[in-house]
Amino acid sequence: MNKMVSVVEAVLFIAINKLHMLRMKLHTKVSVSMLLFIGKIIILYCVTIGIIRLMGKSAFAQLTAHDLAGIFFVISIAAGPVVSQKLSYTIVGLIVVGLLHISFSKLILVNWINRIFIGKPTIVIKHGKLIKANLKWSKFSLAEILSEIREKGYPDITQIDYAIIEPNGGISIVPKQEAAPVTPDQLGMETDYQGVPLAVVIEGRIQHKNLAHINLDESLLRKKLAKEGYPHLNQIFYAAVRDADHSLTVDTGKGELL
Repeated sequence: MNKMVSVVEAVLFIAINKLHMLRMKLHTKVSVSMLLFIGKIIILYCVTIGIIRLMGKSAFAQLTAHDLAGIFFVISIAAGPVVSQKLSYTIVGLIVVGLLHISFSKLILVNWINRIFIGKPTIVIKHGKLIKANLKWSKFSLAEILSEIREKGYPDITQIDYAIIEPNGGISIVPKQEAAPVTPDQLGMETDYQGVPLAVVIEGRIQHKNLAHINLDESLLRKKLAKEGYPHLNQIFYAAVRDADHSLTVDTGKGELL
């Protein structure tokens, strides 16, 4: 009887040891798998930034390469559980991408790293003349450039001193002196401060924070509105008051503007 008990105990001991070893192997396997997963994300993130940079500035107008890569990876990884059902991997992936994006945002403050990952401004028009080589390198077509400068109010490229494609894909235009808008200062005219209009009513609701900015209370506002013929807030779609002279603008949303 004692021998049988001893045999059972030995078998149980061996079984427990094997289970423990199997558990350790599985844990190690999962750990290695997770590290490989993180490594893949880091490599793919960097490769994605490189590919987007090669695609040219028109591919990510108003976005930097690492912004676009971050958005792409977050969306892709977040959709992962629908297919893989591995929630833990998704959470880790999102954290890694977030940390990568924050790290890149800090690193690009260093000048030489900024030039590699963000790029530098590209002059495409100089003294009213197109620079074909720079235009080709930026991956913008001539039609796109002409469309952009027309939108900014310059249909004639001879009026432009410099047109520069910024690293984020936006276009900055420096007009020639003779084509630049004339300012009151150039004419020797003195101008009075007009003030900034602050919205005080939006869709029938009073904006109390804006009222506080211009030191106007609700009762006085209601009196001003009633005087203009709007005793009820639900009549008003938008109303603004200038901070300089408290002049009132009211819009009902029906095309009427006082």
